[in-house]
Amino acid sequence: MTLDTERKKILREKMAASLKPLIPRTDMTTSSPIRAIVTGHTRGLGAALAEQLLARGIAVLGLSRSRHATLKARFPALLEEIELELADTARVTQWIATDALRAFASGAQTVLLINNAGMVQPIGPIEGQDAAAIANAVSLNVATPLMLASALAAAAVDATDRRIVHISSGAARNAYAGWSIYCATKAALDHHARAVSLDANRALRICSLAPGVIDTNMQAEIRGSGVEQFPMREKFEDLKRNGQLATPEQCATQLLDYALSDAFGQTPVADIREIARPA
Repeated sequence: MTLDTERKKILREKMAASLKPLIPRTDMTTSSPIRAIVTGHTRGLGAALAEQLLARGIAVLGLSRSRHATLKARFPALLEEIELELADTARVTQWIATDALRAFASGAQTVLLINNAGMVQPIGPIEGQDAAAIANAVSLNVATPLMLASALAAAAVDATDRRIVHISSGAARNAYAGWSIYCATKAALDHHARAVSLDANRALRICSLAPGVIDTNMQAEIRGSGVEQFPMREKFEDLKRNGQLATPEQCATQLLDYALSDAFGQTPVADIREIARPA
């Protein structure tokens, strides 16, 4: 066993020992002291996260370009939605300047922000990347998550427990040909979490969390790219063909169990696949 492997094993064991949820997963009737903000809550992992939070009795503020009519019909009292183009930093800045975030967080003991929205484009070698597409990706994948994190920390100042989850990726920690923008933007989230954790704010925890490979529209987009644009396309085709992709629901359950546990924030960068579940 290598030293790195031994360290990971020790970390998993420590996390497993403290994976105690703030509220029972089956508590769907009592009013929860937790409130959550989820970006990109209308599809994929974001939709699964929002649905499971709501099912646990946790009020959710969803930020997305569109609304989730089905979830709103099921949880009319718990779900608030804001239609917001998250890649438009000027619009995001305007929204942050309102009192909406502070009003949503008011009275909560724990406020959870999940920066889920993101994009994999532009895919391809550097010489073929469109400048506008790069700016769009950096805005959505980096600028908006960092802006919302700062806004949450300020708006929920009365909460005794503020938690920020950046949805990261294995691409943040491993370089892939054709994914220079995606790799760079996800790595930025990782390093942001590392730096914020050094602030030593006891009322704020942060983790940039890789969720694994999930069967979402983004995966379909990756498999639809040309080999000349993304040489590792075949690997992702094999994952789909061999049933090795996690469902959004499976991933959301693991992610929320961790994000709402005592273990959350012990390390600023993590991979959900390396976090042992309690026995």
